[in-house]
Amino acid sequence: MEISINTWIILAGGLATYLTRIGGHLVLSRFSSIHPRVEAALNAVPAAVLTTLVAPAAVFSGPAEAATVIVAALAALYLPGMAVFAIGWAAILAFRALIG
Repeated sequence: MEISINTWIILAGGLATYLTRIGGHLVLSRFSSIHPRVEAALNAVPAAVLTTLVAPAAVFSGPAEAATVIVAALAALYLPGMAVFAIGWAAILAFRALIG
């Protein structure tokens, strides 16, 4: 039985993802304490990743998506995460129905 190239690509991608995640843990577990600047940088990673996912959608998808990002960003200043999610979901539905 021969394994297809797609299967090898999926397996290699899974292995690369696993090694990336476990590698960061192994490196950081060798230190007894983390420098405050490193900790600040690591705390900024989720926001940076979220920005790389949201920004292209806001800029290149259309006015409904851009308006939704603005509404969700304003809601995020005052509300918890699940409320922001619900408001963003309702906003995208409303803006797509109104704007198209």
